[in-house]
Amino acid sequence: MKICLVTPAPTYSRKGNRVTALRWARILRELDHRVSIVEEYQGERCDLMVALHARRSHASVVRFRGEHPELPLILALTGTDLYGDIHTDASAQESLEMADRFILLQPAGIQELAEHLRNKAWVIYQSVTAPPGKFSPKKNIFELCVLGHLRSVKDPFQTAMAVRQLPPSSRIRVVHVGGALTNDMKTAADAEASTNPRYRWLGELPRWRALRVLARSRVLVLTSRMEGGANAVSEAIACSIPVISSRISGSIGLLGEDYLGYFPVGDTRTLTDLLVRLETDAAFYEALKTWCERLKPIVDPNRECQSWKQLLQDL
Repeated sequence: MKICLVTPAPTYSRKGNRVTALRWARILRELDHRVSIVEEYQGERCDLMVALHARRSHASVVRFRGEHPELPLILALTGTDLYGDIHTDASAQESLEMADRFILLQPAGIQELAEHLRNKAWVIYQSVTAPPGKFSPKKNIFELCVLGHLRSVKDPFQTAMAVRQLPPSSRIRVVHVGGALTNDMKTAADAEASTNPRYRWLGELPRWRALRVLARSRVLVLTSRMEGGANAVSEAIACSIPVISSRISGSIGLLGEDYLGYFPVGDTRTLTDLLVRLETDAAFYEALKTWCERLKPIVDPNRECQSWKQLLQDL
Protein backbone atom coordinates (compact mmCIF):
# COMPACT_ATOMS: atom_id res chain seq x y z
CA MET A 1 0.00 0.00 0.00
CA LYS A 2 0.91 3.64 -0.37
CA ILE A 3 0.45 5.31 3.01
CA CYS A 4 0.33 9.05 3.73
CA LEU A 5 1.48 9.81 7.26
CA VAL A 6 0.44 13.28 8.44
CA THR A 7 2.17 14.90 11.41
CA PRO A 8 1.97 18.58 12.37
CA ALA A 9 5.60 18.48 13.59
CA PRO A 10 7.95 19.87 10.89
CA THR A 11 10.91 18.00 9.39
CA TYR A 12 13.54 19.56 11.67
CA SER A 13 11.53 18.94 14.85
CA ARG A 14 12.69 16.56 17.62
CA LYS A 15 9.31 16.65 19.36
CA GLY A 16 7.57 13.42 20.29
CA ASN A 17 5.11 13.57 17.38
CA ARG A 18 7.95 13.70 14.85
CA VAL A 19 9.89 10.94 16.61
CA THR A 20 6.75 8.78 16.52
CA ALA A 21 6.06 9.54 12.86
CA LEU A 22 9.59 8.61 11.81
CA ARG A 23 9.51 5.36 13.75
CA TRP A 24 6.12 4.40 12.32
CA ALA A 25 7.28 5.20 8.80
CA ARG A 26 10.26 2.89 9.27
CA ILE A 27 8.04 0.10 10.59
CA LEU A 28 5.54 0.45 7.74
CA ARG A 29 8.36 0.35 5.19
CA GLU A 30 9.67 -2.81 6.83
CA LEU A 31 6.18 -4.23 6.23
CA ASP A 32 6.68 -3.46 2.51
CA HIS A 33 4.48 -0.37 2.32
CA ARG A 34 5.44 2.91 0.68
CA VAL A 35 5.23 5.83 3.11
CA SER A 36 5.36 9.59 2.69
CA ILE A 37 5.47 11.91 5.71
CA VAL A 38 3.78 15.29 5.28
CA GLU A 39 2.72 18.12 7.57
CA GLU A 40 -0.63 18.46 5.80
CA TYR A 41 -2.48 16.31 3.29
CA GLN A 42 -2.58 18.08 -0.09
CA GLY A 43 -4.44 15.50 -2.16
CA GLU A 44 -1.54 13.08 -2.72
CA ARG A 45 -2.48 9.67 -4.08
CA CYS A 46 -2.49 7.03 -1.36
CA ASP A 47 -4.37 3.96 -0.18
CA LEU A 48 -4.53 4.89 3.50
CA MET A 49 -3.91 7.92 5.70
CA VAL A 50 -2.46 7.93 9.20
CA ALA A 51 -2.86 11.30 10.93
CA LEU A 52 -1.31 12.33 14.24
CA HIS A 53 -3.33 14.80 16.34
CA ALA A 54 -7.11 15.14 16.05
CA ARG A 55 -7.21 18.95 16.18
CA ARG A 56 -4.00 19.97 14.42
CA SER A 57 -4.48 17.45 11.59
CA HIS A 58 -8.20 18.23 11.25
CA ALA A 59 -7.90 19.95 7.86
CA SER A 60 -6.04 16.93 6.47
CA VAL A 61 -8.63 14.54 7.90
CA VAL A 62 -11.52 16.52 6.37
CA ARG A 63 -9.88 16.75 2.95
CA PHE A 64 -8.90 13.08 2.84
CA ARG A 65 -12.31 11.90 3.98
CA GLY A 66 -14.04 14.24 1.52
CA GLU A 67 -11.95 13.12 -1.46
CA HIS A 68 -11.71 9.44 -0.49
CA PRO A 69 -14.74 8.34 1.55
CA GLU A 70 -13.99 4.70 0.68
CA LEU A 71 -10.37 4.62 1.92
CA PRO A 72 -9.29 3.81 5.50
CA LEU A 73 -8.26 6.61 7.85
CA ILE A 74 -6.30 6.01 11.07
CA LEU A 75 -6.06 8.78 13.67
CA ALA A 76 -3.30 8.68 16.30
CA LEU A 77 -4.41 10.42 19.48
CA THR A 78 -1.84 12.49 21.36
CA GLY A 79 -1.94 13.56 24.99
CA THR A 80 -3.44 16.94 24.16
CA ASP A 81 -6.11 15.10 22.16
CA LEU A 82 -7.07 12.58 24.82
CA TYR A 83 -6.87 14.82 27.87
CA GLY A 84 -7.91 18.11 26.31
CA ASP A 85 -9.08 18.75 22.75
CA ILE A 86 -11.49 15.86 22.19
CA HIS A 87 -13.53 17.06 25.18
CA THR A 88 -13.69 20.73 24.20
CA ASP A 89 -12.76 21.31 20.55
CA ALA A 90 -15.32 20.80 17.77
CA SER A 91 -12.72 20.14 15.05
CA ALA A 92 -11.03 17.43 17.16
CA GLN A 93 -14.42 15.84 17.82
CA GLU A 94 -15.21 15.88 14.10
CA SER A 95 -11.90 14.16 13.35
CA LEU A 96 -12.87 11.36 15.74
CA GLU A 97 -16.14 10.75 13.93
CA MET A 98 -14.40 10.59 10.54
CA ALA A 99 -11.66 8.13 11.51
CA ASP A 100 -11.95 4.36 11.05
CA ARG A 101 -9.49 3.51 13.82
CA PHE A 102 -7.69 5.36 16.62
CA ILE A 103 -4.18 4.56 17.77
CA LEU A 104 -3.53 5.07 21.47
CA LEU A 105 -0.08 4.70 23.00
CA GLN A 106 -1.38 3.12 26.20
CA PRO A 107 -4.70 1.51 27.21
CA ALA A 108 -5.78 3.90 29.99
CA GLY A 109 -6.57 6.52 27.33
CA ILE A 110 -9.52 4.48 26.03
CA GLN A 111 -11.55 5.72 29.00
CA GLU A 112 -11.34 9.27 27.60
CA LEU A 113 -13.27 8.26 24.47
CA ALA A 114 -17.04 8.43 24.19
CA GLU A 115 -18.64 5.01 24.54
CA HIS A 116 -19.65 4.76 20.88
CA LEU A 117 -16.04 5.39 19.75
CA ARG A 118 -14.18 2.90 21.94
CA ASN A 119 -14.55 0.02 19.50
CA LYS A 120 -12.30 1.95 17.09
CA ALA A 121 -9.41 2.12 19.59
CA TRP A 122 -6.19 0.19 18.95
CA VAL A 123 -3.31 0.30 21.43
CA ILE A 124 0.20 0.34 19.96
CA TYR A 125 2.96 0.71 22.55
CA GLN A 126 5.92 2.79 21.43
CA SER A 127 9.03 0.68 20.95
CA VAL A 128 12.57 1.68 21.82
CA THR A 129 15.97 0.13 21.15
CA ALA A 130 18.33 0.85 24.02
CA PRO A 131 21.67 2.41 23.05
CA PRO A 132 24.45 -0.14 22.50
CA GLY A 133 27.08 -0.66 25.14
CA LYS A 134 27.14 -0.85 28.91
CA PHE A 135 26.37 2.26 30.96
CA SER A 136 27.24 2.65 34.62
CA PRO A 137 25.93 5.46 36.82
CA LYS A 138 28.38 7.91 38.29
CA LYS A 139 29.52 6.71 41.71
CA ASN A 140 29.99 10.05 43.44
CA ILE A 141 26.49 11.39 42.67
CA PHE A 142 22.92 10.09 42.39
CA GLU A 143 22.03 11.37 38.92
CA LEU A 144 18.43 11.94 37.86
CA CYS A 145 17.42 12.48 34.24
CA VAL A 146 14.64 14.78 33.07
CA LEU A 147 13.99 14.11 29.39
CA GLY A 148 11.62 16.49 27.63
CA HIS A 149 11.31 19.84 25.94
CA LEU A 150 10.63 22.88 28.07
CA ARG A 151 6.85 23.25 27.75
CA SER A 152 4.42 24.33 30.45
CA VAL A 153 2.40 21.11 30.12
CA LYS A 154 5.53 19.21 31.22
CA ASP A 155 6.07 21.40 34.32
CA PRO A 156 9.73 21.37 33.28
CA PHE A 157 11.32 22.93 36.37
CA GLN A 158 9.45 20.96 39.04
CA THR A 159 12.33 18.51 39.51
CA ALA A 160 14.73 21.44 39.89
CA MET A 161 12.42 22.94 42.52
CA ALA A 162 12.18 19.58 44.30
CA VAL A 163 15.94 19.11 44.60
CA ARG A 164 16.31 22.59 46.07
CA GLN A 165 14.55 21.19 49.16
CA LEU A 166 16.91 18.24 49.65
CA PRO A 167 19.07 17.95 52.76
CA PRO A 168 22.69 19.09 52.29
CA SER A 169 23.90 15.49 52.64
CA SER A 170 22.05 14.36 49.49
CA ARG A 171 24.14 13.39 46.46
CA ILE A 172 21.24 13.92 44.04
CA ARG A 173 21.90 15.91 40.86
CA VAL A 174 19.55 16.57 37.93
CA VAL A 175 20.51 16.47 34.25
CA HIS A 176 17.80 17.94 32.04
CA VAL A 177 17.79 17.20 28.29
CA GLY A 178 15.31 19.12 26.16
CA GLY A 179 15.01 22.18 23.99
CA ALA A 180 13.57 25.51 25.11
CA LEU A 181 10.67 26.25 22.78
CA THR A 182 10.45 29.93 23.80
CA ASN A 183 12.96 32.60 24.83
CA ASP A 184 11.26 32.83 28.23
CA MET A 185 11.83 29.12 28.83
CA LYS A 186 15.48 29.44 27.82
CA THR A 187 15.95 32.36 30.19
CA ALA A 188 14.30 30.42 33.00
CA ALA A 189 16.45 27.32 32.36
CA ASP A 190 19.67 29.34 32.27
CA ALA A 191 18.71 31.13 35.47
CA GLU A 192 17.88 27.87 37.25
CA ALA A 193 21.14 26.25 36.15
CA SER A 194 23.17 29.24 37.34
CA THR A 195 21.57 29.38 40.81
CA ASN A 196 20.79 25.72 41.55
CA PRO A 197 23.98 23.65 42.03
CA ARG A 198 21.98 20.41 41.75
CA TYR A 199 20.60 21.22 38.28
CA ARG A 200 22.22 21.07 34.82
CA TRP A 201 20.40 21.90 31.60
CA LEU A 202 21.99 20.40 28.48
CA GLY A 203 19.46 21.81 26.02
CA GLU A 204 18.32 19.86 22.98
CA LEU A 205 20.50 16.90 22.00
CA PRO A 206 20.31 14.38 19.13
CA ARG A 207 18.18 11.47 20.25
CA TRP A 208 21.09 9.03 20.38
CA ARG A 209 22.94 11.30 22.78
CA ALA A 210 19.83 11.89 24.90
CA LEU A 211 19.38 8.12 25.24
CA ARG A 212 22.97 7.74 26.41
CA VAL A 213 22.41 10.38 29.10
CA LEU A 214 19.30 8.49 30.21
CA ALA A 215 21.06 5.12 30.16
CA ARG A 216 23.78 6.29 32.57
CA SER A 217 21.28 7.86 34.98
CA ARG A 218 19.80 6.20 38.03
CA VAL A 219 16.22 7.46 37.56
CA LEU A 220 13.99 9.18 35.01
CA VAL A 221 11.73 11.86 36.48
CA LEU A 222 8.57 12.80 34.55
CA THR A 223 6.62 15.75 35.93
CA SER A 224 4.10 16.24 33.10
CA ARG A 225 0.54 17.33 33.76
CA MET A 226 -0.61 15.46 30.65
CA GLU A 227 0.88 12.79 28.36
CA GLY A 228 -0.65 10.47 25.78
CA GLY A 229 2.09 7.94 26.56
CA ALA A 230 5.47 9.57 27.00
CA ASN A 231 8.34 8.46 24.76
CA ALA A 232 10.60 9.14 27.73
CA VAL A 233 8.89 6.47 29.87
CA SER A 234 9.23 3.88 27.09
CA GLU A 235 12.89 4.86 26.69
CA ALA A 236 13.50 4.44 30.43
CA ILE A 237 11.88 1.00 30.36
CA ALA A 238 14.08 -0.02 27.42
CA CYS A 239 17.18 1.15 29.31
CA SER A 240 16.13 -0.58 32.58
CA ILE A 241 15.92 2.79 34.34
CA PRO A 242 13.25 3.19 37.04
CA VAL A 243 10.73 5.99 36.61
CA ILE A 244 9.32 8.57 38.98
CA SER A 245 6.19 10.10 37.44
CA SER A 246 3.34 12.41 38.21
CA ARG A 247 0.23 10.29 38.64
CA ILE A 248 -1.35 10.87 35.22
CA SER A 249 -3.35 8.52 33.02
CA GLY A 250 -0.65 8.42 30.32
CA SER A 251 1.91 7.04 32.77
CA ILE A 252 -0.52 4.73 34.56
CA GLY A 253 -1.35 3.15 31.19
CA LEU A 254 2.35 2.30 30.71
CA LEU A 255 3.55 1.58 34.25
CA GLY A 256 0.40 0.18 35.83
CA GLU A 257 -2.06 1.33 38.49
CA ASP A 258 -0.09 -0.21 41.37
CA TYR A 259 3.35 1.15 40.48
CA LEU A 260 4.95 2.77 43.55
CA GLY A 261 6.81 5.58 41.80
CA TYR A 262 3.99 8.12 41.44
CA PHE A 263 3.46 11.49 43.09
CA PRO A 264 0.41 13.80 42.82
CA VAL A 265 0.51 16.23 39.88
CA GLY A 266 2.18 19.48 40.90
CA ASP A 267 3.09 18.25 44.42
CA THR A 268 6.74 19.25 44.69
CA ARG A 269 7.04 18.40 48.39
CA THR A 270 5.95 14.81 47.80
CA LEU A 271 8.32 14.57 44.83
CA THR A 272 11.20 15.66 47.09
CA ASP A 273 10.28 13.02 49.67
CA LEU A 274 10.13 10.37 46.95
CA LEU A 275 13.58 11.34 45.68
CA VAL A 276 15.03 11.14 49.20
CA ARG A 277 13.52 7.66 49.58
CA LEU A 278 14.98 6.57 46.24
CA GLU A 279 18.45 7.68 47.26
CA THR A 280 18.38 6.26 50.78
CA ASP A 281 16.19 3.14 50.54
CA ALA A 282 17.96 0.56 48.36
CA ALA A 283 15.08 -1.93 48.58
CA PHE A 284 12.61 0.68 47.29
CA TYR A 285 14.93 1.61 44.44
CA GLU A 286 15.40 -2.05 43.44
CA ALA A 287 11.64 -2.67 43.57
CA LEU A 288 11.01 0.14 41.06
CA LYS A 289 13.90 -1.01 38.87
CA THR A 290 12.66 -4.62 38.83
CA TRP A 291 9.11 -3.49 38.01
CA CYS A 292 10.32 -1.45 35.03
CA GLU A 293 12.58 -4.26 33.81
CA ARG A 294 9.56 -6.59 33.75
CA LEU A 295 7.80 -4.15 31.41
CA LYS A 296 10.50 -4.42 28.73
CA PRO A 297 8.39 -6.66 26.44
CA ILE A 298 5.90 -3.83 25.82
CA VAL A 299 8.62 -1.66 24.23
CA ASP A 300 10.09 -4.42 22.06
CA PRO A 301 10.33 -3.27 18.40
CA ASN A 302 8.99 -6.62 17.15
CA ARG A 303 5.86 -6.14 19.23
CA GLU A 304 5.21 -2.69 17.74
CA CYS A 305 5.77 -4.05 14.23
CA GLN A 306 3.31 -6.91 14.83
CA SER A 307 0.74 -4.48 16.25
CA TRP A 308 0.89 -2.45 13.04
CA LYS A 309 0.65 -5.57 10.92
CA GLN A 310 -2.45 -6.71 12.80
CA LEU A 311 -4.07 -3.26 12.59
CA LEU A 312 -3.63 -3.08 8.83
CA GLN A 313 -4.96 -6.63 8.44
CA ASP A 314 -7.95 -5.68 10.58
CA LEU A 315 -8.70 -2.73 8.30
